[in-house]
Amino acid sequence: MANATKSELGSVVSLWRYPVKSMMGEELNAVEVTNHGLLGDRAYALRDSSNGKVVSAKNPRKWANLLNFRAAFAEPPRAQEEIPPVRITLPDGGLVISDQSDLNELLTDALGREVTLAAKAPETPSLEEYWPDMEGLDHRETVTDEAMPAGTFFDLGVTHVLTTATIDRLRELYPEGRFEVRRYRPNIVVKPASEEKDFLENAWIAHTLVIGDEVRLNVTGPCPRCVMTTLPQGDLPKDPGILRTAAQHNQVNVGVYAAVIRGGTIRRGDPVRLE
Repeated sequence: MANATKSELGSVVSLWRYPVKSMMGEELNAVEVTNHGLLGDRAYALRDSSNGKVVSAKNPRKWANLLNFRAAFAEPPRAQEEIPPVRITLPDGGLVISDQSDLNELLTDALGREVTLAAKAPETPSLEEYWPDMEGLDHRETVTDEAMPAGTFFDLGVTHVLTTATIDRLRELYPEGRFEVRRYRPNIVVKPASEEKDFLENAWIAHTLVIGDEVRLNVTGPCPRCVMTTLPQGDLPKDPGILRTAAQHNQVNVGVYAAVIRGGTIRRGDPVRLE
């Protein structure tokens, strides 16, 4: 039960893991959380054979098609064990698995650029990010090289938390847009106990989230969004207004990043509290 130092926020309504960076991922009923985030999240990534950079749909001029690939583990990963192979569904419906000998050739053919699948990140990973010509962004109409946390395939933080209140607020601000969770690629989606439609996560920064009986996360900062949120995927259309709305109303941020203080298992339906 919550005490005087814990405020009930709501509950977990969905959990997402993305085994291969920038590909569509898998929705989970339960998952183990480690110091490196959700077990198996961004365990793999493609690397651009021309320059060694981590492949990301943040540069859609090269890699927009990545969001039409889907990745899922062949078997659930387990802590302290080698990461299992991953199955990748190609845009044409074909299926490949990460331990087959011709994998890189098939992925290269599907993407039209030479790539290799990596399960180990470089010590100093980086990616290319395209910035559209849009007010409120740090750069405009250019491509920059962005450093990533050492030895990982993460952009900034190991865990991304988003509330349904934020999605609902964005829908109010731009009714023409199709705001859905999958545009933002969170790990943990929280439905607040209240019916408030607002950027609730902003108030969590520098606080601790307690999820279920075990997991504790330190909310480290906002999650700045990029052109990737505007790209088509599945039945979602391309829509620059998705990013423009976040820029105009919440400093381009949607959701928050968090570091893991204490790991454990989290499940859909778990209560979420704030300390």
